[in-house]
Amino acid sequence: MEHYPVLHREVLQFFKPIKEGYIVDATVGGGGHSYILLKNLPDIKIIGIDKDEYALERAEERLKEFKGRYQLVKSSFKDIDRILDDLKIRDVNGFLFDLGVSAFHLKTERGFSFQREEFLDMRMDRTQHLTAYEVVNRYPKNLLEKIIFEFGEEKFAKKIVKNIIEERKKKPIETTKQLADIVYRSYPPALRRGRIHPATRTFQAIRIEVNNELSEIKEGVSKAVEKLNKGGIIQVISFHSLEDRIVKNIFREAKKLKKLEILTKKPITPGEEEIKENPPSRSAKLRVGKKL
Repeated sequence: MEHYPVLHREVLQFFKPIKEGYIVDATVGGGGHSYILLKNLPDIKIIGIDKDEYALERAEERLKEFKGRYQLVKSSFKDIDRILDDLKIRDVNGFLFDLGVSAFHLKTERGFSFQREEFLDMRMDRTQHLTAYEVVNRYPKNLLEKIIFEFGEEKFAKKIVKNIIEERKKKPIETTKQLADIVYRSYPPALRRGRIHPATRTFQAIRIEVNNELSEIKEGVSKAVEKLNKGGIIQVISFHSLEDRIVKNIFREAKKLKKLEILTKKPITPGEEEIKENPPSRSAKLRVGKKL
């Protein structure tokens, strides 16, 4: 079965009024959303950005039938202004951000998932130095607690970090399985078998720290609002409350300054049908704005 990107029907619907010019897919990933946009909006062009080399290879393969209508750029979307200036592109009619870790990242043996035993890496950009291994084994107790509590919204952060510190004194914590086991043991027995694995929030928190995700979202989405043409559409899909809160605040501020009309009073979430065909989409939230 073909894997469709999250909320693809809704994303296409909001971009339908865009008849020409550029849409920036700021998180091009494997090219899923870009493919649907290029196929259904025959006069638009795509600038696809990703800091992951592997993602760009996948996107190139996926989009090749539209040669000449897209450009792929290896970079972080926080530099969206510089990227567009370098490409001498001034007219952008749409921006799309699909935040978080994509389905294929979980299969790349880079330690994003605790379902398999892999080295604690979690880098989206493999040229950067900071890895999950460094965070888990070298960060001081207070900082580790802060990251897991704030970025993971994990109420057992103190206990988890206490156990991480004890474990790493004996030997380095090198794999996803070692870390997941420590977190599992840190949970009260009655809560170990919930709907989500106890390690989910800790892994999310460490991934956010490694990839500097929250400050990049703030910077990238704010710059996109500025770069958007009058009447242009910005769409942001987030997967947890910290991301969504940042986006909501940027949109509200832009509305206050009369730069943006918010088209989604409440964020749009996937319907039952989509959740059935793509269970990880259940936590997705889409916010949409139109440049004034």
